[in-house]
Amino acid sequence: MRDDHCVHRQGIDRVRGYTVKQVAKLSGVSVRTLHHYHEVGLLKPASVGANGYRYYGQDELLRLQQILFHRELGFALEEIGKVLDSPGFDRAAALRAHKANLAAETKRYRRLMRTIDDTLAALEGETKMDGKAYYKGFDPDRAAAREAWIVEHYGEGARRGIELRNQAMSRWTQADYDGSQAEIGQITRDLVKALQEGAPAHSEHVQAIARRLHTWASRSWVQPISRTGFLGMARFYSEVPHYREMFEGWAAGLTDYMTEAMRAFAGKELA
Repeated sequence: MRDDHCVHRQGIDRVRGYTVKQVAKLSGVSVRTLHHYHEVGLLKPASVGANGYRYYGQDELLRLQQILFHRELGFALEEIGKVLDSPGFDRAAALRAHKANLAAETKRYRRLMRTIDDTLAALEGETKMDGKAYYKGFDPDRAAAREAWIVEHYGEGARRGIELRNQAMSRWTQADYDGSQAEIGQITRDLVKALQEGAPAHSEHVQAIARRLHTWASRSWVQPISRTGFLGMARFYSEVPHYREMFEGWAAGLTDYMTEAMRAFAGKELA
């Protein structure tokens, strides 16, 4: 009786399953992203009605959960599809592996939090730290692995881009870095707000935010970023697991929304 009441209250078709809007509400994944997953073959609905509505069943909900877990671990969408569609894929084994990885990350984050507390205490004169203690919990191989992934997928031109960016930023003061972090944080918050308010990515308001993003990114480059460069930056944000994971952490669907705004800006303002 209770299950029947819940089904009726939520408007779920007991025969066909969940609509795209219902899956978006349940998962926090935007309707736009679910449509994209369908288009690339990553998450197909169980059926499509005569009215064109997509319907998802329990199996599709569980597959979406796996997609989200793999995204949390930094997998690209293409790689996720290969994993989930492989003949030997075991959903239960994958969940156990996700749990182990999350436990390891939780332990590392706790260590980083202790490092922050210890450093604050040292700065306030409550205790002393040796040089090595400042870096407990950090994974120095993480950034190197991220750069290696980018070079592997985008070629040696990407390595040169990384080197030029690092060269430009090497001249920054701590104040420059802190200001840059504060600025991109505000830009991201403004994009999240625009997304949640339903502002189109090509709207004047969102394009003004894209202009600020272009100005911000150009400060860490040797010159103002060109149309090709900004389009490449949008592609990086969309495809590189680190960036997608970071922006989706702010809000579900933010990565696609941001990159759509960037492409619109590049096409109109940087042509």
